[in-house]
Amino acid sequence: MNDENAKRIVQVEFKGERTDYFVNAKDLPIDIDDYVVVQVERGRDMGKIIQSGPDIEKITHVRPVTQEILRKATDDDMTAFEENKRKEKEARRVCEEKIATRSLKMKLVDVEYLLDGSKITFYFTADERVDFRELVKDLAAIYKTRIELRQIGVRDEAKRLGGIGSCGRKYCCTTFLQEFEPVTLKMARDQSLSVSPTKISGACGRLMCCLAYERDYYMQVVKRLPKVGTRVETSYGEATVTGLDIFAQAINVKDDEGNEMRLTLDQIKKPGLAKRLMKRQKRDSQKEEGDET
Repeated sequence: MNDENAKRIVQVEFKGERTDYFVNAKDLPIDIDDYVVVQVERGRDMGKIIQSGPDIEKITHVRPVTQEILRKATDDDMTAFEENKRKEKEARRVCEEKIATRSLKMKLVDVEYLLDGSKITFYFTADERVDFRELVKDLAAIYKTRIELRQIGVRDEAKRLGGIGSCGRKYCCTTFLQEFEPVTLKMARDQSLSVSPTKISGACGRLMCCLAYERDYYMQVVKRLPKVGTRVETSYGEATVTGLDIFAQAINVKDDEGNEMRLTLDQIKKPGLAKRLMKRQKRDSQKEEGDET
């Protein structure tokens, strides 16, 4: 994306507090809180502008923004938008009844009308593959338009429904997070976090996306700090590392007399002496074992 288009980027909020970024390539006279019609993969949608200007230009450095704003919402667009919200509630009720009637093992998550009503998408979750062909026929016979049933994962469910996380802020996936990245337990262990599922799982039941945010920083700092259990030479003599403070880039140590201290990196001398002493002790021990045999 060129610099000119980067300055035209706006953030648009949709149903369920979902957001995405668009280019105002036509230089339309739009502002915060204005409703706009946009072109997305599934068709035309409508949402509200919630942010614009230099604060979000950095998004262009993360991924290209190619979706465009088609027009500022008209009175007819607003009428259709409000009518679709009413229809979505009714369609959800009808679909849930049909699911129950056919005893399908699926959970309906959300219903979404395209702005012009040419298509209705039903989002659902299920533990296994579901044969919903007859359900599609039922819904198509009722609504006389294109029907799509789309199975999504639990992380996508949280993204569509939105909510407040344990941090007290809106879910990352409904605000700035555009794509889900793999999150593993190793990321929690690398940051010395508890691996208790109740502490590191999000509302979706999966590992919290934010576990990946600071891991690279942790790994960079850890390379500069001595490992727990190693011997280091300090201004106060030799000591053993008992703990690390990543953000302060400091360590906790205990000397041979049991005194505990907290030291910054500049208070740690090169650990060469301690390493040489340990190697000498190891050689002496091996020599003694050899003499005994």
